[in-house]
Amino acid sequence: MKIVVYAICKNEEQFVERWMDSMSEADQVVVLDTGSTDESVRRLRDRGALVTEEAVVPWRFDTARNRSLELTPEDADICVCTDLDEVFHPGWRAALEQAWRPGASQASYRYTWSFNPDGSEGVVFWTEKIHTRRGWRWVHPVHEVLQWTGGGSPGVKVTAEGIQLDHHPDPSKSRGQYLPLLELSVEEDPADDRNMHYLGREYMYKGRWDDCIAALRRHLSMPTAVWPDERAASMRYIARSLAEKGDWGGARDWYLRAIAEAPHLREPYMDLALLLYRREDWDGVLYFTGCALAIRNRPRTYICEAASWGSLPYDLRAIALHHTGRAAEAAEAARRAAELEPSSQRLRDNAELLENLAKKAAKETADPPFTGI
Repeated sequence: MKIVVYAICKNEEQFVERWMDSMSEADQVVVLDTGSTDESVRRLRDRGALVTEEAVVPWRFDTARNRSLELTPEDADICVCTDLDEVFHPGWRAALEQAWRPGASQASYRYTWSFNPDGSEGVVFWTEKIHTRRGWRWVHPVHEVLQWTGGGSPGVKVTAEGIQLDHHPDPSKSRGQYLPLLELSVEEDPADDRNMHYLGREYMYKGRWDDCIAALRRHLSMPTAVWPDERAASMRYIARSLAEKGDWGGARDWYLRAIAEAPHLREPYMDLALLLYRREDWDGVLYFTGCALAIRNRPRTYICEAASWGSLPYDLRAIALHHTGRAAEAAEAARRAAELEPSSQRLRDNAELLENLAKKAAKETADPPFTGI
């Protein structure tokens, strides 16, 4: 099979060498440069990439992606869309060829979108930007997705278990263009529930609490908004906005709605546990962190936040157990939290402190003071 990687680029010279090394298992690498003023184009060409320089005005991610796809050769069997700040683990081509089968048109694979400060994985989900050459186009000005336009059935989507793609972005790059592009997405397609959800989330990121609440209430009212995971996320963001506005009761109620909508996700339980932690409701913290930890299977969708699957559940439990007088259990929870985030000095200190308190409590129980005869 002929496998071609395609990408868009603008001022990403710092990533070129690493990216080209990672993509070297492909038969060809095609890049659309949309206006670099650094050495990106020269460095890409020096490494063998086929680079076309074109401005995309007005800027839209879907337009740029579609143009880069057009630049891939017609005889490509499989197209692989990545960004220059992404890196495949070695062996990705062999894993793709093993997973691909007759009738396949798209592949799903594991993607680490973010990493924690200590280098451990943060947000992880499965994505599907590997596809056949014909019958696909990118849609939406931002948060663009592949849409099948080939008529009939798009074919089989395979799962490539052995592929791992990591995202290592430039933290200095602004995402200021996202909000106007999301507002444009909703304006162009007001019936698209996914766009409405993303717009509400972006308002939350910007601290525009009332706009967030209005947009996400609209999302929840849309007849096509039926995916429980995303609906629960909208409810959680409404709750977070209400909490920021000081409406603790309203926030609690929306978190409970999110739990009822998607009881299989850790995130709604943990959000409510955090709210109760701030209110010093220790029994509530214990109940909802316990519900979260009872969920053992991490979902493969993007609705999966790093904190809920890291040290946070045990950290909150340790504090709540300490405040409710359960020294030994508090020490054990603190130890688990420190194991999950060994780079955190605070968690290590907490584990040591609670362990010492547990030993002291055990000694006092075992050796009651002598009161005489």
